[in-house]
Amino acid sequence: MKFLAVCGSGLGTSFMVEMNIIQVLNELGVTGVEVSHSDLSSASPGDADVFFLAKDIAEGNDHLGEVVVLDNIIDMDELKEKVKKVAEEKNLI
Repeated sequence: MKFLAVCGSGLGTSFMVEMNIIQVLNELGVTGVEVSHSDLSSASPGDADVFFLAKDIAEGNDHLGEVVVLDNIIDMDELKEKVKKVAEEKNLI
């Protein structure tokens, strides 16, 4: 299982989201998930099972596959809720 945090340009924001996803997965006790980050122009459908995108770049990028839209990329409560939901749907917890 692979999760990919994606930002519009550069890699700083996506790297932060990647680190936060790893933290949430650790808190949930989820193992076996590879988490990485990418800019939007480099992301392609085969890169991950689930893509985490900020709301401002999510529209029109459903071609990537399963996309989780983050309304606020610095809101840890929102991230925890959405990562937990995905983990439950994928039978990881």
